Amino acid sequence: MPEDPLHRLYENIGDDGITQIVAAFYKQVPGDDILGPMYPSDEMEAAEERLRDFLIYRFGGSQKYVQQRGHPRLRMRHMPFAIDVNARHRWIELMTKALEPVEMSVKDRALMLAFFEHLATFMINRES
Repeated sequence: MPEDPLHRLYENIGDDGITQIVAAFYKQVPGDDILGPMYPSDEMEAAEERLRDFLIYRFGGSQKYVQQRGHPRLRMRHMPFAIDVNARHRWIELMTKALEPVEMSVKDRALMLAFFEHLATFMINRES
């Protein structure tokens, strides 16, 4: 079976790169008018850890996320949150900004953004 192309992202940017991306993303969230209300301030650190562990797992690193939380079941886990097309677009906007300071190839950046675009669309659970 061919290797998942997303796994090269972990090989190329590692824990440090993924940690930088997730930290930069969550730094933007509290002040955001769309995403901010979805994240209680006392849950921000835990949310950051979950996303970091998920991305490390999904991009080919440690299995910590699955070992601690089981199958990702992302739509089910996010069902309590009203995620419409506007929330999807904002998530992509903040995540795109979060990628800026991390050194990676153009090809890896495009692969990561394509993954995020697909994932964010998959998470939509409400009409606008």
